Amino acid sequence: MPINSLGYVGVRSRDLEEWQDFAENLLGMQSVESGNYALAFRMDDYKQRLMIEKEPGDALGFLGWEVDSKEDLEIYAKKLDSQNIPVAFAPKELADKRFVDQMILFQDPEGNRIELFWNPMLDKEKFKPGRPISGFKTGPYGMGHAVLHAKDVDLLVKFYCDILDFKVSDYGLSPYPMHFFHVNGRHHSFAILGTKLSGFHHFMVEFNNLDDVGQGYDLACLEEDRIAYTLGRHTNDYMTSFYAKTPSGFFIESGWGGRIIDTDLWEPHETNVGPSFWGHDRPYLDEDTRKSLKDMRLKAASDGLQAPLLVDCPWLYGLQDLKK
Repeated sequence: MPINSLGYVGVRSRDLEEWQDFAENLLGMQSVESGNYALAFRMDDYKQRLMIEKEPGDALGFLGWEVDSKEDLEIYAKKLDSQNIPVAFAPKELADKRFVDQMILFQDPEGNRIELFWNPMLDKEKFKPGRPISGFKTGPYGMGHAVLHAKDVDLLVKFYCDILDFKVSDYGLSPYPMHFFHVNGRHHSFAILGTKLSGFHHFMVEFNNLDDVGQGYDLACLEEDRIAYTLGRHTNDYMTSFYAKTPSGFFIESGWGGRIIDTDLWEPHETNVGPSFWGHDRPYLDEDTRKSLKDMRLKAASDGLQAPLLVDCPWLYGLQDLKK
């Protein structure tokens, strides 16, 4: 697939100070730019993965998707142009700001800014987390996944599948349309929720150790009204996670143990068992909606639905443990 991963996320926000604390001390990202007008954070050897720009709106600024080659940018630019979608190659100043070689810019049908880029710059310095964590699962799987609201879900699904070549992992139709897409082995790097709203719902970062998630959950629980979804496990990608409210109002999912699929053999399918095996209660929702989701979880439990067992391989825990 020419688009191979979610490379970075940009956010607009007036509250840089709160974002600094949130990204560094709760998520464990490394602060690499801290100023009056912009913040940037690392998660791995990429120069930056999360960018916060001091602009009005408190919303998604842009999604950056990495492509395999320089030629892919030309191919996508032509596809977009053929559909009368305005597209432009970014000036060198902006590409340098993103620490990439080249990039193109455009908007999806609901106005979300998309940036496709090639050849990101890597940092020679070792990643230094903001709090003690084992690191993030990135590499060929990218930064994580991003989820958008949609007023017209069918229009967005058609755009991302037909023009950007995203592949459907699975979909659900209740309580509203939910479509999940993969661009690599991560079960989904992108999803669209047909909520009749617009903008950002959440993005997910995956940790290397479940304890990183649990310790982050403890930290989030210390803050009033920080938890958006309690700790739980999803039915489609098997992710154990919780969701925290960001300073901009949307959510960030902190997860572990996400499903890796074989993209050559995967068959898209409909799911109807609800989003979670257990947990993921959503205190911000009205009581009727919370009860509906809880009933789905209880039915999944009564039907004996569970994720496959994670095989306990010694190499998962490092060679040091083999000596014990």
